[in-house]
Amino acid sequence: MDYKNVQPLADFDWSAIDKKEQVNNEESQKVVEAYEKTFNAFTEQEVIEGTIVSVNDREAVVNIGFKSDGVIPASELRYNPDFKSGDKIEVYVESQEDSNGQLLLSHKKARILKSWERVNQAYESQEIITGYVKSRTKGGLIVTVFDNIEAFLPGSQIDVKPIRDYDVYVDKNMEFKVVKINHEYKNVVVSHKALIEDELEAQKAEIISHLEKGQVLEGTVKNILGYGVFVDLGGVDGLIHITDLSWGRVNHPEEIVHIDDKINVVILDFDEAKHRIQLGLKQLTPHPWDALDPNLKEGDKIQGKVVVLADYGAFVEVVPGVEGLIHVSEMSWSQHLRSAQEFLKVGQEVEAVVLTLNREERKMSLGIKQLVPDPWTAIAEKYPVGSKHTATVRNFTNFGIFVELEEGVDGLIHISDLSWSKKIKHPAEFTKIGDKIEVVVLEVDVENRRLSLGHKQLEENPWDVYENLFTVGSVHQGTITAMNDKGATVTLPYGVEGFAPMRHLDKEDKSKARQDETLDFKVIEFSKESKKIIVSHARVWQEGAAEEQAAAENEEAKKERATKKTVKKINDQLEKTTLGDLDVLVNLKEELEKGEK
Repeated sequence: MDYKNVQPLADFDWSAIDKKEQVNNEESQKVVEAYEKTFNAFTEQEVIEGTIVSVNDREAVVNIGFKSDGVIPASELRYNPDFKSGDKIEVYVESQEDSNGQLLLSHKKARILKSWERVNQAYESQEIITGYVKSRTKGGLIVTVFDNIEAFLPGSQIDVKPIRDYDVYVDKNMEFKVVKINHEYKNVVVSHKALIEDELEAQKAEIISHLEKGQVLEGTVKNILGYGVFVDLGGVDGLIHITDLSWGRVNHPEEIVHIDDKINVVILDFDEAKHRIQLGLKQLTPHPWDALDPNLKEGDKIQGKVVVLADYGAFVEVVPGVEGLIHVSEMSWSQHLRSAQEFLKVGQEVEAVVLTLNREERKMSLGIKQLVPDPWTAIAEKYPVGSKHTATVRNFTNFGIFVELEEGVDGLIHISDLSWSKKIKHPAEFTKIGDKIEVVVLEVDVENRRLSLGHKQLEENPWDVYENLFTVGSVHQGTITAMNDKGATVTLPYGVEGFAPMRHLDKEDKSKARQDETLDFKVIEFSKESKKIIVSHARVWQEGAAEEQAAAENEEAKKERATKKTVKKINDQLEKTTLGDLDVLVNLKEELEKGEK
């Protein structure tokens, strides 16, 4: 500095230099206040702007308008080697004065705080930000945003399509949207996929706005699923449902199209709000029903392939896209219940007769039993009343057995027509399903397609013989085979069953007859019509005792009559005898009277 041209102050009091005068406190206070007003107003833990005064390899001096300058480590400025004196930077005031009276500042903390503010602003405003892909990590990538904030980019948020190689994105700058912030753990999640989706949504909205129903477009098969095919129409996807791929049956869309195929599709419907487009492929070709042979009529025979089987019937494709239903009742003349799987299988080629044909409603019903004659046409001649046949047991009911004489000819054997002698509670006691059984035709009902059959009629009615064998009053040996509250079932000779009421089970020793006990039983009632025999054990011994008593009483009566006759004879003789014989006769009379008594 050149001191030669410096001039002393004209009003300076040089005489006061050596005087130790007391300075006025009020004036001193004013000076201090005026001095302090020259400083900027700020508080600790605040980010403010400062000016770099000087920079060296160790530190940088920053002026923030305070009474002293602050110092920050040079390491905090290394990210930008172009910093120089006079540059403006943001600093964080950690302390206005430390123990050494030094102003403490931090440029790094200021940058972090400002970056977090920008992150929050970007999240709230859904602003598109640029970040640097720093490295790969488990499940995604580490991205640096706003210079020093590390964010996580999940693998699922990199692109709209699955990404297998994450490394191709490392060390690249990309645009993102902040999709999640965790302030507690200082975590930030960003997405690049969101930008692509936004762009695609805008493209979809633009494309959909120009769509019309019935419009035909070219697209590329993008994805194939079990229920349909997704087609890329040039920025927007549409779905062809599996039912709109072909007029015929389709088990899987891959039978019709493949990935990357170029196909023409027609727009069936679309929803602008949901960006959904429904497409069709089969609609580009005429409906097969329109091309069906115009000469085809009911009663004609037709060839086809079974495409679907259900319990109630089978769908047969006669030409691609035209199907007819063969109901299970039209598969056989048989009347008993069966499923379609017993007659046909998927893929089988069959011949059928057209039963009904409705071209307007596009419906057709078919039959295969009509290919063979109806067995009931000449049923009376083939199965006359009284004829004997062998049948197959098909089903049981409580009242009888359904049997099949041949395919389509069923009959019923009533439970009462199974046996002459046995009382059958359920047909399962007599036979089992699938067995062969001999039958006799009892009645033919052609109109209702019913046959009444019998089994017991194959033999003579044994009750004609039983009528003479088990006469009322006859005694037979029997075994008690079952008992209940009302009485007991008794098996008599020849396997005939009788019934003994409870009061007729009394034994001579006053006890009751028990099950499996064999005793003599007397027939007290016989009914050929109802096939009923009532027996009694009590009558056997009760009537026997009565007969013995009657016999004894008859013998005594004979003796009494003989005595009276003798006495009378003597009396008659007394009148003719002499006095000498009188004493003898009197004595004889007395003896006879004593004997009588």
